[in-house]
Amino acid sequence: MANRPVFIPGSSNEELVVVENLDFEWFAGFSVAQKKKSVESLHCAFKEKYPNKSVLEISSKSESELGIMLSAFNLQIDLLNGHKASVESLYQSSKVFQEGGPYDDIRYKSSLEAKRDERLKNSGDVVAFEHKGDRWGIEPKTAFYNWLYLNVLNLNSELKNQVLEYDAFTDIEFNPKKSFSCQANAIALYVALRRNKILEDSDSIPNKKEFLKLVTSFKYSKGEMQDLFD
Repeated sequence: MANRPVFIPGSSNEELVVVENLDFEWFAGFSVAQKKKSVESLHCAFKEKYPNKSVLEISSKSESELGIMLSAFNLQIDLLNGHKASVESLYQSSKVFQEGGPYDDIRYKSSLEAKRDERLKNSGDVVAFEHKGDRWGIEPKTAFYNWLYLNVLNLNSELKNQVLEYDAFTDIEFNPKKSFSCQANAIALYVALRRNKILEDSDSIPNKKEFLKLVTSFKYSKGEMQDLFD
């Protein structure tokens, strides 16, 4: 058995994301087939509790093409020089370490190459993030990642409207005991912002100051996850 979070867009401005931690049967192994079995098991557990809600896996292990396209490894924007950059590559290239960074060239690498860049392992602890000359602190822990993901998603008009059709989101690769940034969480936040009319279809994502004000003003409903987002 395993326990993983399901991220549900909230219905109020005070509670934008509800985190439901569920037990489900885990299928060990690194193959895509095993991962998909685990996804199905998690979704079945969710459906048992919320039979009328739709849920979408956000990863390359998703059964849905939409979920695969929304993976941080696949979701991209066009750069000014004709290159494309994924959320993952942009995120890794924005990290500032004790002994170096940000390493801007990483944004031009594939998602997998970006994540495996040796400098990310040999430059000490992450102390900040920097994007287009704007520096972000590492608290709140998920703020920069969510802001970055939402900006890229918001530039993909077809995808950002399709996510509104779903009531909950998962990422089978996300283990809250090992990491804190999660693409499923970011999408749940985006859907909540849209549904609660905080963000309209034509709006841009709030700037750093306004976004930080926004994410520190609401709470996650499940105490088990609270420490990850403080």
